[in-house]
Amino acid sequence: MELGFCQRLLHHAASCKTKSPEEADADVEEHFRAIEEKEFEEEKQRCPSLRQIPKFFTRTSEGSLQQRCRREARQRLLARRTEELAVEEDLHKMHSLLRSSVWGKGSEQGGEGDGVIDYEGFCRVRDQLPEKFWQYFLPQTFMKFNRDQNGCIAIATFFRYVVRKVNNKQTRIQLSYYDTEGFGYLRENNMENLIFDLVQSPHLEDQFEKLLPGAKENFYPFYVFTAVRKFFFFLDPFGTKKIRIRDLLVSPHLKELYVGMGMDGLVGDAEASKDNWFSVQSALRVYMQYLELDQDRNGLLSPDELQQYGSGMLTRVFVQRVFEECQTYSNEMDYKTFLGFVLAMESVRSPSPPKQAIHYFWKLFDIHHAGYIDSSVINYFFRAVAKELEDRDAGDKVSPEDVNDEIFDIVQPAQPTRITLEDLNACNMAGTVLSMLIDAHAFLRYDNREKTLQDDDDEDGDF
Repeated sequence: MELGFCQRLLHHAASCKTKSPEEADADVEEHFRAIEEKEFEEEKQRCPSLRQIPKFFTRTSEGSLQQRCRREARQRLLARRTEELAVEEDLHKMHSLLRSSVWGKGSEQGGEGDGVIDYEGFCRVRDQLPEKFWQYFLPQTFMKFNRDQNGCIAIATFFRYVVRKVNNKQTRIQLSYYDTEGFGYLRENNMENLIFDLVQSPHLEDQFEKLLPGAKENFYPFYVFTAVRKFFFFLDPFGTKKIRIRDLLVSPHLKELYVGMGMDGLVGDAEASKDNWFSVQSALRVYMQYLELDQDRNGLLSPDELQQYGSGMLTRVFVQRVFEECQTYSNEMDYKTFLGFVLAMESVRSPSPPKQAIHYFWKLFDIHHAGYIDSSVINYFFRAVAKELEDRDAGDKVSPEDVNDEIFDIVQPAQPTRITLEDLNACNMAGTVLSMLIDAHAFLRYDNREKTLQDDDDEDGDF
């Protein structure tokens, strides 16, 4: 009986026809269509009007079959791309092969220690490597590099090029995993998930434990908010709520993030970490500023509390404009909005701040939304500076008309009676102009600049 069963089983297996790839694809398509038809029938039962009126718009749903298939296809694509990446062991093998194929040492191109390689050796190395390396050993790639009199390129330069390419691809794939919609950009929640995962790096955890022993988990969300806000401040100045992965890859802020987190061995000294926005020390400094300003301990900042920021000499007019233009909650500012404010204030300290910071302040100064500011707007803001100085009995009385003339002389606008955003961007002292109209202390520093320089010269002379 047992033999008969085995014979029947073998006969059944032999009678089963193996499907070709085309037939298998057709079966999948038929199965997919059947699922779609079933979902459509269920939808028509919920909404009978669909039997007479066709649907003109399909709302995208995370749970829809189309979205599930799209997400699964993207995950498989990214997994395949990850497998195609060269790992550290592969790079070591490539470097060893390059050095074993060296053409000669001592030439001008080979001064870095690894020597040089000609095109024939270049091709020999390529043939000994897996196919995933061939994209870096194309003729046009060889021609990109400077060649010596023998037609050789420096091995060290080429190897750094390959490592940089591999790292860029790895970073792009890593970022693409967080692009849940698959459209090539990251939204705020995607960036927060990315930073929160990166926070788990050993070096960063050591920093948290050192600065916040026993309380690091409580500070994690605020660190994530702090890091994400800088990316959106500089890469999304117009508030589209998304950042293109392409822009993220080429921005200097991504490298600054890795340095601040101590990833890839890029660990700076303690003093440099304080200046890195993404370091734990810097994030803790900003958070402590927020807590110190929050006098009533309600977790939000009122206009009076924000006015004490920095030197404590911000004008009331400027602070009121911040609350008019930025997102607030019952006329109070939350931590995320405060982070954007801090980024703008710290950027404007330089005479020529980045365009994103200028754009932030431009929204505050363009009170009529006319696309330009004139003497009346400048006088409006500077009168608040003059009042702040008068209330504190600081400095000599200054004429608003003189300040207005000096600002126009500094900016040199295209039209003599008005200043546009383009004029400020083209001006090399936009930071100075903006600071002296919002902060009485910054104006005093500018007004006494000649005395400050003289004092510095006297100190140098005494030395």
